[in-house]
Amino acid sequence: MHFEFLIRQWAAYAGALTDPADWLDWASRPVAFPPQDADTVPPLSEMPAMMRRRIDRLGRMACQVAYWCHEPREDVPVVFASRYGDAARSLALLGDLAQGQPLSPTGFGLSVHNAVAALYSMARGDTANSVVVAAGRATVAAALTEAAGLLADGAPEVLVVYYESPLPADYACFHDEPALDYAWAWRVAAAHVEPAPQKGVRVALSVGEAGGQLRSVSTDVAQPAMPAGLAVLHQVLSVWQARQGLVADKLASLQRPHDRPGAAWFWSSHVA
Repeated sequence: MHFEFLIRQWAAYAGALTDPADWLDWASRPVAFPPQDADTVPPLSEMPAMMRRRIDRLGRMACQVAYWCHEPREDVPVVFASRYGDAARSLALLGDLAQGQPLSPTGFGLSVHNAVAALYSMARGDTANSVVVAAGRATVAAALTEAAGLLADGAPEVLVVYYESPLPADYACFHDEPALDYAWAWRVAAAHVEPAPQKGVRVALSVGEAGGQLRSVSTDVAQPAMPAGLAVLHQVLSVWQARQGLVADKLASLQRPHDRPGAAWFWSSHVA
């Protein structure tokens, strides 16, 4: 499997890191976790107050980057992606169930994996396709694979929103990569379009045998300790700096684990 796409715009949020210039500065340095601030909550002023009050911090991060990145048009499909979604809310419901307590219909409705995407679509009045995916360590790649399919079906663009938060303590044993709060959104288009779309960062994604030699823009961008969502974001933003003329043009490569033994996801990015 191999496909390419063009990132036209992006937005990201990680508590203490929200401004695009700060994110580009983060991407210019060796790979490191972005600073965390659990007390910072996105304002999400674009969403009606009654709907905004129903969303927890993780959902607000996802919706905030989506609003920042989404153009005011209704024909753009959206792909939301998260490994675990709002696991804390689901665990609380299970606790109530175990104690024989009645379950909140609102709480249950907000615990399902597509709740954030549904609220975002309703708040904007969007009627375009909305997809939510979860695929373990390959969730980022699965989201972009879904986006590639939507583009191949004729969508002019696709908004991809990726968001994560640490699991509750009772589920912490299931973490297989560092747990951090963050969210990002990319507005992507097909890489091969006539006439050519506006400039952006061109990304290729494929599956191959693990262990290949990769050229990297940082000291160790492929290190397994970095969460997949942040590793891919770091790669793309490091190339985005070249698009803006902040650094010399570059080709960035990244390898991430595949759930199939002996296989890996390969990412490469360069200025279009």
